Amino acid sequence: MAEIARLRNIVLDCPDPRPLAEFYASVIGWKVAYEDDEWVSLSDGGQVKLSFQRAESYQPPNWPSAEHPQQAHLDLTVDDRKQAEIEVLALGAVKHPHQPGEFDGNFTVFLDPAGHPFCLCDAG
Repeated sequence: MAEIARLRNIVLDCPDPRPLAEFYASVIGWKVAYEDDEWVSLSDGGQVKLSFQRAESYQPPNWPSAEHPQQAHLDLTVDDRKQAEIEVLALGAVKHPHQPGEFDGNFTVFLDPAGHPFCLCDAG
């Protein structure tokens, strides 16, 4: 199948873009590529950016409830999930009480400082 488009950006709404960008920059090691009062973008120098957009009426997802569903989440691959958990918790993440990966044991669900779910996933 021919390419229709290329992924440019993944954008997360949040109440304050800078602190959330700093959280993810610490987690994935990307740098701020663009910033203004309403928007911050992180990049590793490649084509795809991870961006954070101010949303004045932001309400965090209430996953796994359907009332305010997650709609999207990030899966982040790690080499040492236990160590990565310690580090993301120290940065302000919260381990979600609902852990569907408990049975197969290859991922752990967290909430970022703005309440978006994200998963730390075992490599391989």
